[in-house]
Amino acid sequence: MAIFDIWAPKAQRAELQLGGHTYPMAAAKGAAAGTWRADVPDAAAKAGTDYGFLLYDAKDALIAGKALPDPRATWLPNGVHALGRIDDPTAHTWHDAAWTGRALNGGVVYEMHVGTFTPEGTFDAAIAKLAYLRDLGITHVELLPVNAFNGPHGWGYDGVAWYAVHEAYGGPSGLRRLVDAAHAHGLAVILDVVYNHLGPSGAYLSAYAPYFNDKHKTPWGAALNLDGDQSHPVRRYILDNVSMWFRDFHIDGLRLDAVHALVDESGEHILKTIARLTDTWSAALQRPISLIAESDLNDPRMVEPMDVSGAHGLTAQWSDDFHHVLHTLLTGERQGYYGDFGSLASLEKVLTRIFFHDGTHSSFRGRDHGRPVNTDTTPGYRFLGYLQDHDQIGNRATGDRITQTLSHGKARIGAALYLLSTYTPMVFMGEEWAASTPWAYFSSHPEPELAAAVRKGRRAEFASHGWKAEDVPDPQDPQTFAMSKLKWDEATTGSHATMLAWYRALLRLRRATPALASPQITATRVCVKQIGDPAEGRGTAVVARDADPLQAASYQLVVNLDTAPQTIALLKPPSASVITTGEVLLWSGDAAYAAEPVPAPPVDVAAGTVTLAPETVLVLRVA
Repeated sequence: MAIFDIWAPKAQRAELQLGGHTYPMAAAKGAAAGTWRADVPDAAAKAGTDYGFLLYDAKDALIAGKALPDPRATWLPNGVHALGRIDDPTAHTWHDAAWTGRALNGGVVYEMHVGTFTPEGTFDAAIAKLAYLRDLGITHVELLPVNAFNGPHGWGYDGVAWYAVHEAYGGPSGLRRLVDAAHAHGLAVILDVVYNHLGPSGAYLSAYAPYFNDKHKTPWGAALNLDGDQSHPVRRYILDNVSMWFRDFHIDGLRLDAVHALVDESGEHILKTIARLTDTWSAALQRPISLIAESDLNDPRMVEPMDVSGAHGLTAQWSDDFHHVLHTLLTGERQGYYGDFGSLASLEKVLTRIFFHDGTHSSFRGRDHGRPVNTDTTPGYRFLGYLQDHDQIGNRATGDRITQTLSHGKARIGAALYLLSTYTPMVFMGEEWAASTPWAYFSSHPEPELAAAVRKGRRAEFASHGWKAEDVPDPQDPQTFAMSKLKWDEATTGSHATMLAWYRALLRLRRATPALASPQITATRVCVKQIGDPAEGRGTAVVARDADPLQAASYQLVVNLDTAPQTIALLKPPSASVITTGEVLLWSGDAAYAAEPVPAPPVDVAAGTVTLAPETVLVLRVA
């Protein structure tokens, strides 16, 4: 017999609709009260059969007026408002038995939106690009959310069916093929999951049970019921979802969206419980599994070991402070939450202490913010560093990439600063060739009222920042989605090809040079010199990544962000009294990377200096 059960304490009566037949469901008693169950013959529950649940209230009226999809359905081929379809996770023949996984330490992450990564926008089309990512130097592919949402295209953060894989991408079978193929190329797959809210269309969880309550508030409304009455099944719903990705889809890690919105005052925070569960799966599957948080808290306890008081024990977290420093320093922008960043001193701080706001005053928040990182005990790989990501591009009015603002000289500097840092680098798709395509905010809500509200809200938001309404792309216009797709043919032409060559060279150097991939934060030293007004971002920097001090050598990024040549003093290796050699490893002015090449400058060993052309970066081995 096949068992179908559903947690639906709001229902007074329930029925299973399966393959055109209806079966009564029995109410559970005792501790399982609120759960309904139906046992049906195996022959009636074959893979590919459509099913859903009919829930009735106290007046025996059909809740929502129709059969509802299963909140745990992994396949919704006809959309989030329709019945689910039975998916057999064992039907896929996996070829990754020899896959031993990829630890995040030493890795390079590539953030990908499936719908805009290729012209086709599918898992199968993405498979054809995996060899390219491997050869680029990527180790982990991070997929933006693929759980089901209403409409054919969108960012994925408006998902309403946390177990289902979006049909337009290829459904659950397509995701399994992608993960299997990624493992064959030596690539781990991280999945972006959203447990903090539901999208506005097709969300039926609240028709079943109190998945949300008003005890806490989030930017999206009521918070998930993690610590209130009947919260145990809600927590189970999340934990079972985590297990499903690891067990049935062979996913190698999860990126947890906006964890600061997961308000939980229970005995153990849900994040720590997820971390414990993940450790169990990692041991069972005998491969590393990563948990990466998006957190606005600047709290290192997110990634500190569980035996530290208040720590959650996650693998890593994004560092928006690092992004904000790079962005403001290179672009000169200071509006909104960028206001506190942009000086060379802020660059020094985030390269050596991770958080810029580590208890300091945040003018954007109007209060002190953050906690300091213990750099002696916390490795740098636990923080993701990036020049761009989906939020920092897509939440701009026109979705413009940073390379549409920067000179290629500054873009090369930005890439070097984060790809050769102690952070785990994360590349946003197309960044590596300075893609000309924007990545705008797009949606495809079929409801006219919702579509109009999203359109109006987007334009009103940016009107307050001085943008004209007509300059803000209409999220609902299919062209906004179409123009956000990568143009792969440009990657091998002109300045795009030279930027791609630069990224490849940086990642090769990182792989070949242990000091440049070292997670030891205290092995990074920085010396900066401001030139003129700090708001202009002009100056020089030397970032030393020290090798074993006994070797009396270090690897140094020498940066000139000025518009004129600058003579820059190198840093002596930790155990050396003088500099004896300065071996050039990589030069951004080389003909392979620059349209107007400049010969690599000689190192004045006696003086311990090097003179750099404007907006260039030199990587040296100094001994």
